Amino acid sequence: MIKPSGRSGELCRSSTGALEPHHALLVRRANDRTLFLRPAGNGGRAGWLRLDGHSRLDHVSGRERFDLPYTDDGNREFLEGKPFIEPFTLIPFLAAVTEQLRFTTFVVKLPIRNPVIVAKQVTSLGVITGDRFGFGVGTSPWPEDYTATDSPWKRRGARMNEMIEIINGFASGEYFEYHGEFYDLDAMKMCPVPEQRVPILIGGHSDMALTRAARLGDGWMHAGGDAEDLARMMAVINERRAEHGRADDPFEVHAISLDAYSPEGLEKLEAAGVTDVIVGFRDAYQPGADTQTLDEKLTMMHWYADEIIAKYRG
Repeated sequence: MIKPSGRSGELCRSSTGALEPHHALLVRRANDRTLFLRPAGNGGRAGWLRLDGHSRLDHVSGRERFDLPYTDDGNREFLEGKPFIEPFTLIPFLAAVTEQLRFTTFVVKLPIRNPVIVAKQVTSLGVITGDRFGFGVGTSPWPEDYTATDSPWKRRGARMNEMIEIINGFASGEYFEYHGEFYDLDAMKMCPVPEQRVPILIGGHSDMALTRAARLGDGWMHAGGDAEDLARMMAVINERRAEHGRADDPFEVHAISLDAYSPEGLEKLEAAGVTDVIVGFRDAYQPGADTQTLDEKLTMMHWYADEIIAKYRG
């Protein structure tokens, strides 16, 4: 996995890690806090400690029916009863009881938020996780999110570009000011900031999203699709990174691919330039309650650690 380069030196930089760590596992079950986190007493089992990270979705609210790209008629029944804990709340909770997992958002809908507040949240998470946080961001495809948060729908992409620059600017720990088309900020500073700047990972498949990832991002988050489309989009990003003089900068590629479910497939993805894979073990669009038991979830994760990750790493 590519480790983004950091800067050093300023008084506001902090290398403080997470609170007293223990191995833990996130499970998804609505309205039952005790099932969101269970200490993994068998944490020493072969393969378990090789699980690397947890990607967290962002979902502000949901109308009864709206235009979804995942269902033919816009029905959101598959979301009913599915818990979406706000990621800036959940990640510190998990980070406090883990020591190796890296957390990424997949993805936060950035243009419906305030960039200064987000910068403070991101730098704070970088500090309390001990540099175990990657900030995945994107635009929301639904105008309803913008209406509900009193955010303008038009020019959301251009506004998001400025927000990324602001978040990265505050990560220096020095006084920072910004004067753009959408935001005009006098000199301010944030303290503490993490030892390493939190990498910003850009989500999206549109041409504008790929350009944004190449020009402003520390990585790109792929949302699924066939292998040919993944290769095409990665080629576009690499070409545009070169155009912006960033071809040699560290860059992460997080991909969803069927190749991630075999050691040979992981080798293929690595050769293509993928640095991280996002895997799941249930149909996220299946309506109804999550009926998988905790033991079933643990079994699937151990299977992936033992049979895929361990064999891939040799």
